[in-house]
Amino acid sequence: MSEVKGELILALRVRRVRQHVNPLANKYQTPANPVEWEKNYAQNQPLHLDIGSARGRFLLSMAQLETNWNFLGLEIREPLVIDANKLRYELGLTNVHYLFCNVNNSVSSLLSSLPNKSLQRVTIQFPDPWFKNRHAKRRVVQPELVAELANYLAPGGMVFLQSDIKFVAEEMCDRFTQHPAFVRQHDEEWLAENPLPVSTEREEYVLLRGEPVYRALFTRVRNDGDTPPLQRDL
Repeated sequence: MSEVKGELILALRVRRVRQHVNPLANKYQTPANPVEWEKNYAQNQPLHLDIGSARGRFLLSMAQLETNWNFLGLEIREPLVIDANKLRYELGLTNVHYLFCNVNNSVSSLLSSLPNKSLQRVTIQFPDPWFKNRHAKRRVVQPELVAELANYLAPGGMVFLQSDIKFVAEEMCDRFTQHPAFVRQHDEEWLAENPLPVSTEREEYVLLRGEPVYRALFTRVRNDGDTPPLQRDL
């Protein structure tokens, strides 16, 4: 099916869902089950993990543009995951899947069965800012998450971060910079352009308002004994 048809389906399927949920609430403390990779994907291909996939529009478009990649979207709001998987099915896409979970207690169980170090790209885009200091533990990018991604991201793999809230972008970058497995890929403080071919809905909204987006790109450092990545290009 065409990208245009996908956009029409998305426009018709918007449901009202709470904008923010507390990831520390009891209902989100059960780790997700391992992914059945062979059941959910037609081929073993490099994997792009999108943390906080929201309504799934970004990955649906990416999956249609980059058919030689698999895409996994993680989202803590279950109704959005249900809707996104229905749309994926209606579009006949076999290289994208969405999963309801709290990434901070699920990433290891999800990725531990991933074959061949195939995780090649991670995106964390416009996560909930949780402005108050007492809510800092609710933010997505915690040191523990960075450490888990270092375990499963293939050497040479990429992590792309962006936010329209500067302190959130700075905190995310600080946490990846502090881990020895990651190196920032640009000298300038922020990337002027998005290196990916698709923008999220939030990015489009922010840019239309003439407001800044803070972007950064990191690479997983190769260590002695690491196997080569399947694919490095964004």
